[in-house]
Amino acid sequence: MEILIIVLGLFFDRITKIWALNTLIKVPEIVLIKDFFSFSYLENRGAAFGIFQNKVLFLSLITFIIMLAIVYYLIKYKPNSKLLRISLALILSGAIGNLIDRVGYKYVVDFIMIHYKDEYYFPTFNVADMLVVIGTALLAIYLMKEENYGK
Repeated sequence: MEILIIVLGLFFDRITKIWALNTLIKVPEIVLIKDFFSFSYLENRGAAFGIFQNKVLFLSLITFIIMLAIVYYLIKYKPNSKLLRISLALILSGAIGNLIDRVGYKYVVDFIMIHYKDEYYFPTFNVADMLVVIGTALLAIYLMKEENYGK
């Protein structure tokens, strides 16, 4: 199951980034929902919310270490919890997707924009980022359930 999640996550991440590279680089923005949701090409040379700008080697190394830790944990401990395995597979899939960009392009392709009119813009992101965020949220739910179960 984890391998399927990783492969599907990587597939959707790569397909959408290839689309962004081939389509969005030519146009300033594709509006899907006026004043709320659009696609716009961005070369992110940092990490989430623009931190660690131009630190490609550092970010790649940290990502690779986290990926190794997740793979090691899944292989060594073979967790029984489906929620834990799914959450780690999602995180791993997103990490691999963004690492491919960092190694191949020296930046991460971001293109999904959520905003409120011209007043508030959430940082531009991609499918890999969504996988990491969803995986992290599921991991937090798993950890909270485990903590409550242990009491």
